[in-house]
Amino acid sequence: MKLHTIPLKNVTIKDAYSRNAFKKERAYLLSIEEGRLLAGFYENAGLSTPYARYGGWETSLIAGHTLGHYMTALAQAAVNPATPGADRDAFLQKAEKIAEGLYECQKQGESGFIWGALPVEGGAEAQFDNVEAGRTDITREAWVPWYTMHKLIAGLCDLYILAGIGRAKAVASALGDWVFRRVSRWDGETQKRVLSVEYGGMNDCLYTLYGITGRAEHALAAHAFDEEALFDVILAAGKDNLKDRHANTTIPKVLGALNRYLTLHGKVFGGGTVDASRYLEVAKTFWDTVVSRHTYITGGNSEWEHFGPDYILDGERTNCNCETCNVYNMLKLSRLLFTLTGDKKYTDFYENAYVNSILSSQNPETGMTTSSQPMASGFFKVFGEPYSKFWCCTGSGMESFTKLGDSIYYGGEQGELYVELYFSSRLETDAVSAEMEEDFPFSDTATFTLIRAAKPLKVYFRVPAWAKRGAHIVKNGQSEAVSEENGHIAAELRAGDTIRVRLPERITAENLPDAKNCYAFRYGPAVLSADLGKEAMTETVTGVDVTIPERKIVATERLYFPSVQAFLEDPSAFFQKDGEDFLLTGADIPLRFSPHFKRYKERYGIYWYLEEGERRPETFDSRELVDTVQPGYGQYENDALHAMRAENAPGVTDDGTYRFARAGGWFAYDMAVLPARQNVLSVRLRAEDNGKPLKITVGGIVLFEGRLLYTQGEAEYVREFLIPEESLEEVREKEAGGKTRCVLPVRFEGNGEEDSARVCSFVRIFAQ
Repeated sequence: MKLHTIPLKNVTIKDAYSRNAFKKERAYLLSIEEGRLLAGFYENAGLSTPYARYGGWETSLIAGHTLGHYMTALAQAAVNPATPGADRDAFLQKAEKIAEGLYECQKQGESGFIWGALPVEGGAEAQFDNVEAGRTDITREAWVPWYTMHKLIAGLCDLYILAGIGRAKAVASALGDWVFRRVSRWDGETQKRVLSVEYGGMNDCLYTLYGITGRAEHALAAHAFDEEALFDVILAAGKDNLKDRHANTTIPKVLGALNRYLTLHGKVFGGGTVDASRYLEVAKTFWDTVVSRHTYITGGNSEWEHFGPDYILDGERTNCNCETCNVYNMLKLSRLLFTLTGDKKYTDFYENAYVNSILSSQNPETGMTTSSQPMASGFFKVFGEPYSKFWCCTGSGMESFTKLGDSIYYGGEQGELYVELYFSSRLETDAVSAEMEEDFPFSDTATFTLIRAAKPLKVYFRVPAWAKRGAHIVKNGQSEAVSEENGHIAAELRAGDTIRVRLPERITAENLPDAKNCYAFRYGPAVLSADLGKEAMTETVTGVDVTIPERKIVATERLYFPSVQAFLEDPSAFFQKDGEDFLLTGADIPLRFSPHFKRYKERYGIYWYLEEGERRPETFDSRELVDTVQPGYGQYENDALHAMRAENAPGVTDDGTYRFARAGGWFAYDMAVLPARQNVLSVRLRAEDNGKPLKITVGGIVLFEGRLLYTQGEAEYVREFLIPEESLEEVREKEAGGKTRCVLPVRFEGNGEEDSARVCSFVRIFAQ
């Protein structure tokens, strides 16, 4: 079965929550000065500009990525039928100014190259040279230039495809030619080095560009970014095959694989008919792996931006889960897979992740969005700032909240209509006019009216996974017999017919695979979280200026029931509905739950451990996590606090994350400690490095020097070292992220003659 998406321009979102979200996003986009996003491009092209760059990530080596997202958001907002006319004109004017501005920059050279990031030694293109040479210090050599290039090309393509701006196509095509010429020079080793550094969806945007231009060079350039070794790992679907992979680095690569299938499969290219079925299988297998092994009840995934071991979810619940960009990209993947397969598991996932992660990511008062959403109870959501951060999730948020409504309806090959999401909306195409009313998520009934249709229309209504029992329809006031086809209820409609679809909502409980007594709750499509108050909602900084909640505050994460089995047999019986809230009854402590997507002002708890009988005294880990750094992943090593220093010490991100020192090299960080307590250094290592040397120095005192030996059987293991009082003599105060911390230098090296062992995943400081 093949379906097609109904274009954004044909669907008007009408539900109040979404309309507010869209209004806030429009106001934000209109407030941004496109001249300031273009400033770096003018500077690198040698053109004068009265505008100054924005701050945050836009004053760094990743600058320019926001402009790519912004172009896509402008195009989507311009064609979105819920946009008022004056706003639409303003969005188009901004889009045209950007396209013309980039064209002016492009004319200053002959290669087609344009660039907005801060220059590094060697010129505007030097970031790309450095990545090819393996030089990837994100403060002075290269951050992720291909990631930024992906955003630029994708944004330009969207300006052309959605908004019809011809200049954007010309700029994108010339930029694609530049990419082709560069990748054509790569040998195998160079390609491997380049693909080991985050490159976004370069294959994805280049296949899209090829679809616009028809230039074979653009498809061949896309092939250079198809990471076949990764695709082999995904298809094998082996144990822990995604472990330690950066989630939002990996998902766009798979989107690119799927775009290769969509663009080339069955087409004549390169002298023959293309069989790209491998790439569809990559996408399907990857989706299954992520959703079944790595996904929380909200549809989000990852901890500190990385996939963990298979089915380890409770063990990775922290203050930095579920990067918003991950969900944004998983939704794109799910949407396309549904069109190719018709399997409603993809739209079940889409609804869940869209409601409980994407809608949940925006502050409905300010319009700002989250970078991550903690899954550990006792934390809270932290939102970005309009003009001083510009995280990747700021950009994907611009896109998410300008395309609300684009995945409600789908069309079939025979003209049939599929209703996949239940949001109040209006559908207008040449063939059909229809309207749906739904008080999501507090009504269990959607009313669908076919206003105009030239001939009878078969409409399929998805039966969500949460409405397995009792779903039925009423046509023109008369109950209809229900028979499901591929998880949908079908109805034959004529103009003027009205269908009421009832999808009974109840509270259900879902647990985690690595903690069978750890449960979360949902009501219909909405995940519920408990209100845990507003005490001391202080923030801290991680990585490059990304803010997250600092402290976890929750009195207990355990709920005691006379019978857990009785509770799980019918959770709805233990919740009393109070307006939009749900009061938990029958447990030993009262809690007030509400839909998580609406929570933005207070601490929350999604997951709870269910216990039976009388409450027992709880033992708490007396150790406090003081600091974390991630070797090999530059964003979390070169922040203001850790300020990595290194000499001849490569970082790796395509085989987990790690850093090691070559012979004579070293690397070091400033790490926070609590001088009044006993501090412990925790280091993760690899068993296959047995026999390799490692020297660890903290505050001038050597904690370990020797060759590694580990015989317990795990591929990775943790060694911990008490930090002696003598080391604390080197403590100094350091201000970072608006806070003053006590820090010590932590240094790693080999023995001067051999490469060191790899320091993997995370280095942590605990206080006990």
